[in-house]
Amino acid sequence: MAQALPAWNASYDVVVVGYGAAGAVAAIEAADAGARVLLIEKMPDPGGISILSAGGLRITSSADDAFRYLKHTCGGRTPDDVLRVLADGMAEAPDYLRSLAKASDATVKVVNSPGNYPFPGCDSLGYAEIESIPGFDARDGYLAARPMRPGCLLFKVLVDNVELRRAAIDVWTSTAAARLHRNDAGEIVGLRAEREGQTVDIEARRGVILTCGGFEANEEMKRQYLVSTPVINTGFRGNTGDGIRMAQAVGADLWHMWLYHGPYGLRHPDPEYPFGLYVKLLPMWTPERTERALPKMAWIIVDQDGRRYVDEYPPYMSDTGVRQFDFYEPKTYRHPRLPSFLLFDEAGRKAYPLGRAITNDREAWYEWSDDNLREVENGILNRAESLAELAQQTGVDEAVLRATVEQWNADCDAGEDTAFGRRPETMMALREPPYYWAALWPVVINTQGGPVHDARQRVIDVEGQPIDRLYSAGELGSVFGHVYVSGGNLAECFVGGRIAGREAAARAPRT
Repeated sequence: MAQALPAWNASYDVVVVGYGAAGAVAAIEAADAGARVLLIEKMPDPGGISILSAGGLRITSSADDAFRYLKHTCGGRTPDDVLRVLADGMAEAPDYLRSLAKASDATVKVVNSPGNYPFPGCDSLGYAEIESIPGFDARDGYLAARPMRPGCLLFKVLVDNVELRRAAIDVWTSTAAARLHRNDAGEIVGLRAEREGQTVDIEARRGVILTCGGFEANEEMKRQYLVSTPVINTGFRGNTGDGIRMAQAVGADLWHMWLYHGPYGLRHPDPEYPFGLYVKLLPMWTPERTERALPKMAWIIVDQDGRRYVDEYPPYMSDTGVRQFDFYEPKTYRHPRLPSFLLFDEAGRKAYPLGRAITNDREAWYEWSDDNLREVENGILNRAESLAELAQQTGVDEAVLRATVEQWNADCDAGEDTAFGRRPETMMALREPPYYWAALWPVVINTQGGPVHDARQRVIDVEGQPIDRLYSAGELGSVFGHVYVSGGNLAECFVGGRIAGREAAARAPRT
């Protein structure tokens, strides 16, 4: 139902909501197509989760092969034409990134890197990333991002390109979009936002592009859409599902709402600390390709009964590392893996830092110690002098736990995980007391669900029709609905952002 339109406080051709990678690219493309653009960001600092990324934009040497790979990755949940334009864009992405890099005198590196799963087309994939920017120190430009991530380099290039176009692009930070305005003809004509304590109504003469991320910081949405809860947000407070809510209000259909990208992780015992903590990052690997040696993993995982139930080192931990928690036991009316327990011994404690934090936040940050002892002192990790004490602390049956550890140690000696097939070179016995444990939870890097979009990045309503002059890009309504490919969301930010910016700018201005 159309609303009575307000008196506009500001008027632009294109309004882009969310200043992460997708929003920056959309604004750049719309400006280059001749549009007057407003780019708004809810948080005080731009960057979102883009600056927390590994900075590798998924690319391909063959669009046809990438299309085949994406079809398997999305498991039949995303239309072919949507995946086709993403594949085509991935082939064009290295040259596009090189063109943007000129604004920063940045060096672009392109590397071959197979997909995370051995689907057809896997070998055509790679990454394009910003290798260096002369004179740039991310600690100066992105103080809220800790530690400095490669995504900061990528985002710096985008910021420099936005700044080069400031004659055509206005940027408003600390500006939260609240709702979309729609006229009697069904067109999206602008939006309402809150800025500096004031309500502002902004006209969009050609279109609105939503690039404001997912809902990983919205507890109620996670309870309703994700299979297991709680799922702990890892590093950014800004993604609270605003774009999803606004799109729904004008009739948008939704897809892929259950899927999120994240590994298993830890909780800080201080309830005031707002984020989850990652376990140590270990290299990804591709099934059926074991020529690359992997490092030791110092821990095993057991459920609330004290039994191992999973290979702790899946090919892509940040993709499927959370799915194990969804199991529900109907005979006991519980999720016996939520939480699970991460177990290691003194040798594991000395091996390396077992956790880390990655945040884009002005206030919250945690520095993990080199020897894990600070974490034992503050209660992130727990110490037990014996397996009997560990069983008592965790509440599991001592005999079951002892049998689990003894079987694991025997498998380590034999060089074969007889239960779940963990790769032998990653196995590390638990024999040296004291022992350590931590409650293990699903943590979310980003959600994939949101409004459905077509191959032109137009938001689609529940009847399968485009919502006129409304577009989306990036993590908001991602194409991924089955498994994920590393760097895939950054590819969507660039490819989808380019398409959305051009599509919106090409529309004739409303009169």
